[in-house]
Amino acid sequence: MLKHRVAIAAFMLAAPGFAQAQVVAANPQGSGPIVAALGWLQGTLMGHVATAVAVMAVAAVGLMMLTGRMNWRFGATVILGCFILFGAGAIVSGIQSVSAAG
Repeated sequence: MLKHRVAIAAFMLAAPGFAQAQVVAANPQGSGPIVAALGWLQGTLMGHVATAVAVMAVAAVGLMMLTGRMNWRFGATVILGCFILFGAGAIVSGIQSVSAAG
């Protein structure tokens, strides 16, 4: 009976070592087309087209808010959405640095 308790205690002490997360490469083998497609999507969402659309949206919302035709809260959400869209890279980098430090 004592041998079983010692074996269980030894396993319990070693168990946290088994539960550690596996380190995965940044771009696993075979992910080339997926990474390329996501890079294209990111370039489209943060490129010249998105910048032009965001400028027009902020200008239209600002004009409507100044003339009293739009609720200020809705206008603020449009502007906040633009900040999130163009700040997404910095937001994700911050989250990754916090998770890597922990």
